[in-house]
Amino acid sequence: MARFPFQHVPPLGPGKKTSRQRVLAQWRGLDLGALEKARVLRAVPASAVLPQVLAGMRIERRRGEAEILKVWNQLLDPVIVTHAQPTGLRKGTLFVTVDSSVWLSEIVRYRRKEILDRLQHSFGHDLISRISFRVG
Repeated sequence: MARFPFQHVPPLGPGKKTSRQRVLAQWRGLDLGALEKARVLRAVPASAVLPQVLAGMRIERRRGEAEILKVWNQLLDPVIVTHAQPTGLRKGTLFVTVDSSVWLSEIVRYRRKEILDRLQHSFGHDLISRISFRVG
């Protein structure tokens, strides 16, 4: 099997170089062996990388929001569920989109406290401290 001139050949060990590496170092006028070794990517186990990736994707927060939606649909009156759906959770405030201003007025005036109490009973006061309703 023929070797191509651009094929990378790893160093033999500390201080030992192949004839190809010596010729390249002489031709370049400097030895880049140490830099080439430093650029080689090291394999990292997935268990070391996965927590950082999941944190970047905010999986825990999204899972919490999905759980809130599931509980919302099971815990509340089906009439309210058809007209209002949670759309986000930020800093303890649950954002809920309501389909009309009439239902917004109904929910804010008569049902807000009941909805907040039920959700806080299920998730705790730390996760949901307020509810903000908007027409959307």
